Amino acid sequence: MKRVLAFLFLALTLPISAWANVLNLTNQFGEVTISNSGISMTGSEITSFNGLVAPKNHSLGTVSYSTGALISGSVAAGGTFSATGSTFDVVGQGAWLRKLHGLSKAKGKVTLFSGAFSSPIAWTLVGQTKQELEYQLAGDIRGQNYHGRTISGQTTQDIYSTVGQIKGGIGHIQFGQTRPNTPEPGTLGLIVTGLVGIARVYCRKKV
Repeated sequence: MKRVLAFLFLALTLPISAWANVLNLTNQFGEVTISNSGISMTGSEITSFNGLVAPKNHSLGTVSYSTGALISGSVAAGGTFSATGSTFDVVGQGAWLRKLHGLSKAKGKVTLFSGAFSSPIAWTLVGQTKQELEYQLAGDIRGQNYHGRTISGQTTQDIYSTVGQIKGGIGHIQFGQTRPNTPEPGTLGLIVTGLVGIARVYCRKKV
């Protein structure tokens, strides 16, 4: 029985350990430059990072990113931007960094993630009034975290503008969220298969 419980514990903790190095953050504010050459944003404030929430009127650092050129559609109506030449960087700042594993002596700014978009980026017009336009930028990202480990995720950035501003290539970050990729079906299948195998061993021993 003890051996079965040990196997069960390992089966449950292995997926958890695989999620230990993830990128899970939210950001807001910051101006965006939008053109056929690409979309770029610098200095959007990090409001939460891997479960840690910034105090009111404070930020944990900044998020900056850029896409490649427009490959289909249009800036005004929505389309797709290339990932070629893109960037996605997360920089932490403040004493809170010392709470992160391996950064107990951190001072100043620390690059928490440095990478790029790993697939074409969707640029979607999700809402429109007479004065305001709402867009969503969404894409997969991949890069290295502050431990030098390669991690990947998905980001969605809600951006608003006005009819006049979008013509001038200006947008504003309303809310952004970057989260880990969901486990692949194959990974989930292996976990389930392992648990079923453990259950069978236990049942045979009982008989």
